[in-house]
Amino acid sequence: MAALTAEHFLALQSLLKASSKDIVRQLCQESFSSSALGSKKLLDITCSSLSVTQKEAEQLLQALHRLTRLVAFRDLSSAETILALFPENFHQNLKNLLTKIILEHIVDIKTSSDSISRMAVPTCLLQMKIQEDPSLCGDKPSVSAVTMELSKETLDTMLDGLGRIRDQLSAVANK
Repeated sequence: MAALTAEHFLALQSLLKASSKDIVRQLCQESFSSSALGSKKLLDITCSSLSVTQKEAEQLLQALHRLTRLVAFRDLSSAETILALFPENFHQNLKNLLTKIILEHIVDIKTSSDSISRMAVPTCLLQMKIQEDPSLCGDKPSVSAVTMELSKETLDTMLDGLGRIRDQLSAVANK
């Protein structure tokens, strides 16, 4: 992935017009997605939040998109490596803020992609209703629901165990 150009860094300077850090954070996070670049809604939000023209907003969103994608692509995970992407004359506070926001966002992306790969593993959600023994809890036995997530291997083991219990109960009933 190509490095950012001087025009990209010039466009990023528009973020200095933001009234709060939250606006900068929102724009960084929303510009990461490829679909965000063509989003009329995001473009309008950027224009109104920063009081910039449509063209300036497009350039800013493109620059933010390229910057966040570059950090993710190169797997930059420290502030020093991200700060090194910026030119020497770039606004220091903005550079630090963008670095902090991007680091937080990249951690969120990595965490979610880890959970996505974990979600791809087939699982079974099992809900069992358990009734308490009436002799232990008096006249009104309580029923509680227990939900658990089982992997394929755990489910196979559980079904095997339940099959053995069934066979043993059948053997006792036939005697």
